[in-house]
Amino acid sequence: MEARAILRNCPMSPRKMRLVADQIRGAKVGDALNMLRFNQKPMYAKYMEKLLISAIANYKQATDGTGNEEDLVVFTVTVDGGRMLKRITPAPQGRAHRVRKRSNHITLVVSDLQEDVYDEEEYDEDVEDLEEVETEE
Repeated sequence: MEARAILRNCPMSPRKMRLVADQIRGAKVGDALNMLRFNQKPMYAKYMEKLLISAIANYKQATDGTGNEEDLVVFTVTVDGGRMLKRITPAPQGRAHRVRKRSNHITLVVSDLQEDVYDEEEYDEDVEDLEEVETEE
């Protein structure tokens, strides 16, 4: 089972937020929360931490409290560009320069560990069966 949380129009640059997202992608939820609490980019990590806590709460609600929180993994984190506020700042000799205040949309998906890990033995058996079919021809 998986649960998702979405944050829209976060007032941070998407490029900088992706640095934080890359650190927690694929990590267990407990480890990801620790990484975010002690991150070197605390402003960006604060938004990501709140979103991760929201995704965990969504998972608990979807499973009616029966799901085990320790088995959760941060399955995917996507950071997309949001709307851009365009402002003007004065420049020398009567000119004006444009300032782009960027925002982003973050989608975070947590999932059970058991469902997402494929069975290596079945995969190896399938590969052996394919090799046998190819050698017979």
